[in-house]
Amino acid sequence: MDVHEAIRTRRSIRTYLDRPVSRDHLLQLIEAACWAPSASNLQTWRFVILTRPDKLRALRVLAPGFIGRAPSAIVICQDAKEIARRAGQAAVDFCANMDSACAAQNIMLEAHALGLGTCAVGSFEADALRELLDLPTHVLPMLLVAVGYPRSRPEPPQRHIEGSYYFEGYHE
Repeated sequence: MDVHEAIRTRRSIRTYLDRPVSRDHLLQLIEAACWAPSASNLQTWRFVILTRPDKLRALRVLAPGFIGRAPSAIVICQDAKEIARRAGQAAVDFCANMDSACAAQNIMLEAHALGLGTCAVGSFEADALRELLDLPTHVLPMLLVAVGYPRSRPEPPQRHIEGSYYFEGYHE
């Protein structure tokens, strides 16, 4: 599958087969994430992989968008202390958000190429998630990615490209 095809055919999957994702595949997703662009090449992401049913049940309680009983999840975190040390405190929010989103996109595209389904989730109770994962206070949970074998793949929604871009400035 080439990149263009992967981008156009990847979907957010919300229903999964009751089939575990192999450790090798999960590590392949992390490797793909680590090849994502990173502000000033800081690479301050930290990934927590969840596969235990008790942890996934607890995650569903704290993350309303984590639906469909995915057999695994990747929690994308950022080391805010390391970002501040290397790029300054003012860079923390920008770097953490940008780098997490780029890592998530790589995870989702790699998963799609492997025949897996994913869904990015940004709605979660951060303090409770921090406690569930034993995160130190300087490690910020940024995004969750549900990962599993899709029960089905939805059709692509309509995309509106015309009217979404402008050359040389914004012109209505």
